[in-house]
Amino acid sequence: MEPGNATKTSEFLLLGLSDKPELQPLLFGLFLSMYLITVLGNLLIILAISSDSHLHTPMYFFLSNLSLVDICFTSTTIPKMLVNIQTQSKAITYAGCITQMYFFILFAGLDNFLLTVMAYDRYVAICHPLHYMVIMNPRLCGLLLLVSWITSALYSLLQSLMVLQLSFCPDLEIPHFFCELNQMFQLACSDTFLENIVLYFGVGMLAGGPLAGILYSYSKIVSSIRAIPSAQGKYKAFSTCASHLSVVSLFYCTILGVYLSSAGTRSSQSSATASVMYTVVTPMLNPFIYSLRNRDIKGALRRLAGMTAIKGPIVLGLNKCPQ
Repeated sequence: MEPGNATKTSEFLLLGLSDKPELQPLLFGLFLSMYLITVLGNLLIILAISSDSHLHTPMYFFLSNLSLVDICFTSTTIPKMLVNIQTQSKAITYAGCITQMYFFILFAGLDNFLLTVMAYDRYVAICHPLHYMVIMNPRLCGLLLLVSWITSALYSLLQSLMVLQLSFCPDLEIPHFFCELNQMFQLACSDTFLENIVLYFGVGMLAGGPLAGILYSYSKIVSSIRAIPSAQGKYKAFSTCASHLSVVSLFYCTILGVYLSSAGTRSSQSSATASVMYTVVTPMLNPFIYSLRNRDIKGALRRLAGMTAIKGPIVLGLNKCPQ
């Protein structure tokens, strides 16, 4: 269509995962459960780390931030999807769509950067154990976190501003459950050549760069572990990064799987369904991976549960005291 046929955009329609009415209650229950598990699981990780002084280390500082970002990442898409299913409406305002897209890109980028920073933290811990606390000092940890936030925010702002420059055709149906950047480009009537160039360049730099950093860090980690003479020492060194490696594998494998499968089928509906893996399933599984494979987290969660169990009777006893 020609740009002249474009109309002023007031809202978009999110088609969701299915248009079958009989599936809507099932989808609502499933995604509400997954969302609550994600929020609760990640909140428990944050509370366990903040309440246990033994976990006030760089590794767990970054883990608590990753849990916070995972909560925010899921919250950018699922609540709106649940509201639309409940109200039987597919509409999202233009401003709401741009806002959702901005925060989705922001938190996806933060996830990516935090996983990279955590890989660097494990590299320093295993390859330079004697200088770990000197290198990973609070100032550097704060700086790494700040740079991650600033870079993600600027990239997200750039992409959002480029979408704001586009004019859209009258057909404003998005075959997805959230305002995905690539889908927005496909709805545009105006030329998107420059936007696509910026998109692919940004993805290459902000996704390929951190992934290369993670792979480099783990190549050095593997070399250091292989040099350890005892089997027990090797196991202990590997166990410190097993949880992070599992999360990294899950995050990147699901994203690659989504985009490779969508490229093969060229079906927007199948792409939307596959996107559930990295937008919902991965943030939901991260707390389980860290709590099941990490003794420190399990211990902190048990102590947190013990503190809650002790405080409960004390509060009840105070309530029963005569006035």
